Amino acid sequence: MTEPTAKEVFIQGITQDGKVFRPSDWAERLAGVMSQFRPGGMRPGNHLGYSPWCIPTQQNGVKCVVVHRDLRDAEPMAWDFVMNFARDNGLTIAEACYVPPKSDGK
Repeated sequence: MTEPTAKEVFIQGITQDGKVFRPSDWAERLAGVMSQFRPGGMRPGNHLGYSPWCIPTQQNGVKCVVVHRDLRDAEPMAWDFVMNFARDNGLTIAEACYVPPKSDGK
């Protein structure tokens, strides 16, 4: 079996039966719980921002959480928690490469 080449996994807020996952802030809640897992570990003030390994976003109007594979290497139990959350709730999981939105220069 070959190793996946995508660095990220997208957990999409659409269930496998096509329904929008609720509550509407699920992505922010999940990323908030995962904010302590980050490169270099937790530091004062880190609780005020999301981990670069678990980022809430929207893709084509659908709430998503982008989970970087480095989380799996650094904190396997945290990785399992996020993946089990997605599976337990019937959420769509896709491998992809995250490209952050461009800033408008303002």
